[in-house]
This record gives sequence, C-alpha cells and structure tokens, in this order.
Amino acid sequence: MWRHLANIREMKASAMAVERFNQSQHRWKIVQENIPEASYTQLITAAAKAEQLPCVIDLDQPLVPNFAWNQFLRPLDGLIDARILDALNSSGKGTYQGKTYSVGQFDAALALFTRKSLLKKIGVRTPTLTHPWSKDEFMEVLDKIKATRTYQYPFDIRSNDMTEWLPYALSPMMLSWGADLINRNNYVEVNGILNSPKAIEFGHWLYSLVTNHYIERHPADDKGLLTGRVAIQYHGSWAVGEFERVLGDDLAILPVPDFGHGPVIGGGSWQWAVTTDCPYPEGAKAFLTHMVSTKEIATVSISANAIPTLPAATSLTQDFAPNGKWRIFYEFSARFAKVRPETPAYAVISSSYKKAINAILDGEDPQIALDYAVDNIEAAIEHNKGYGFPLPVKSSTP
Repeated sequence: MWRHLANIREMKASAMAVERFNQSQHRWKIVQENIPEASYTQLITAAAKAEQLPCVIDLDQPLVPNFAWNQFLRPLDGLIDARILDALNSSGKGTYQGKTYSVGQFDAALALFTRKSLLKKIGVRTPTLTHPWSKDEFMEVLDKIKATRTYQYPFDIRSNDMTEWLPYALSPMMLSWGADLINRNNYVEVNGILNSPKAIEFGHWLYSLVTNHYIERHPADDKGLLTGRVAIQYHGSWAVGEFERVLGDDLAILPVPDFGHGPVIGGGSWQWAVTTDCPYPEGAKAFLTHMVSTKEIATVSISANAIPTLPAATSLTQDFAPNGKWRIFYEFSARFAKVRPETPAYAVISSSYKKAINAILDGEDPQIALDYAVDNIEAAIEHNKGYGFPLPVKSSTP
C-alpha cells in the first residue's frame, strides 16, 4: 500500500489501522509505504504507466475520476459489499460515471470561526444550522466589526494559500451564490456556467472584500484569529484544536453564510482505492472492508480528530456523537457538503479556477479572468475527447 505523508496524528492513525488489520487475520499482510505529498501524484502516474502500482493507494477524492478514466483503478462495485458502499456518506466515496472507485474513512468541514464575546459585543444573532447568516446579514456583521476598530481586518479567507484551498474553499461560496465550475449534468459544458452572470457577480463581490478592506489580500499566515489580527476566520475543522487551545470557551463555530442558494461547503478528502495492477483483489477487498467498518472508522476518527464518513460510527466517538463537542462539524458535512466535480477534468478545472480567483483578487475584471478559465478548461475537455463524457455534436452550416 502507498499513501501520502500527512500530519503526525493521521500517519499514526493509519499505521495503527494497518497493524490492526494485519493482526486480525493471517491470510493477508499490508505493507505500508509513505510518500511525500509533493511528489505523490507524479509517482503514482509514472508507476501506473509502468504497470508497477501497489494493490492499494490513497488518493485525494477529486483526483479519483482522472485515475479511473486512465484505467489505473478498479471499480469497487461488485468487489466491496454494496451495503457497505451505500452506508457511507456521499463525501466518503469517489465516483466516476456512476461507479465507485474509492472509499474514505473521514472528511473535513469548512466553517466560520470567531469569538462569542465579539458577537455579543456587536449585537448580532448567532447563526444556526437551520438559520445561517444571509449575504446581507454577513456583510452587516463585517461592517459592525470594522466599526469597532479593534481588528486589522474583519474577515480572513486565507487568500494567500497557493494549494487546493482556493478551489476547495471558494468554489462552494460561488455555488451558494448560484454558479458552478462546470455543468454537472454532462461534465463537458463550462461556458455559461463558470462565467455565468452569477459567477461574475461573485467575482465582483470577492474583489470588493479586498478593496473595502474586509480581508487582507496577502496575509502573512493563517493565524489571524489566534493573534487578534482578524475577527472571523474561514477555515477547516482540522484547525479547531488550535483554536480551542487559544480561545477556550469563547470559541464560536458558525455555519458558512447562505449567499442565496443555500449554504455550501467542500466535501471529499483522501480515500482508499484498489489499482488495476493489483494481483490480489481479494486481499485488497479484505483490507478496504476492514478500513470502512463502523469500528475502524470510529477509531481513526478519534485518533485523527476527523469527521466520520459513516453515520453509525459517530456514536462510537466522543466528539462527533450526537451530544459531542464537535458534532456541529458532522452536521455541517452531512447537510452542506458538495464534492468537487467528479470528472477527470478536475485537475485543469482546479488550476484554472485558482488562477482566475487570484487574478480577480489582484484586480482583474472577473469577466476576463473567468472567460480565460473557461477557454482553458474547454480546450482540455475537447483535447481529451470529453474525458469519457460525450461531447456535444457540432452543427455544420450548409
């Protein structure tokens, strides 16, 4: 098995899970090899072309369709019990063209983090799962924070992050606004979707956060809430431990705003897949079945402090159980999560969207930035003959 190097807690949890599997039976033995994330995807691609992939690999969920399209992965339908696959949350599976190719033990959730005392000070209501802030309410909150002159900036979206963060964190906001990255009914149409009037409107709003000094364009780090530099931090559930250590009982964990089409957050994390090179599919089946069992998902959730992808596993944890202190993250994930477009084109969608968002934040006209992204994505889709999805028939003029 190959897996990417992650944080210490996650790596320890993974190693212990492998050890539990190896000790639970004597027919199969999993040998785990850890690979730096920076070179991980390239190494898998090279090994796949040389037909030297190991039996099991972990993959970031958005990349699963591309690996499935390239026939690097074996479908799990028919290999893993259908009842097991059906029980997992939608963000706990990676699919392509209706087939499941990966299963995940955990997910993360995006949220707004701030201080309870601040909300009380500025006299605003605390948003809830069923009644989050509207766009207008949210902007009113930011204005009230500015009026206190207590913080350098009212809000932080980690706009200086050059990783997958911007597509993962900002495209859900755009979805809530009423736009999307691609037409999810056919996965080949981008024009009129990513550069739709709603998407352009979202881009203008995003730039207004910079020009009106609601956010810092190039923050030095993502510690603004902890240092008192910013009032509200847009971040992931993985950061809650540090927030709690610093803010204690004053920490407020809030749902993302509803920008008009319901609250939306990103879904899908690293997941397990079986490669087509695997000569021991029965062994891979046994291992993946073990990894997504209720007890194992709960155990890994506790070890890695991550949201379980199996509803039944939450009751076996302290933090994500119905009355647990981090239950709110499970609810965010279950109610608001939407996976990134399940198409092999996602890599080019992600990179093109990232460039467009950075250009918009730097002052480029959203229409121009998003039109460029559309052209780039559609060119890749056409070049790759739809990535397995049928391209529209071009009409010919007589």
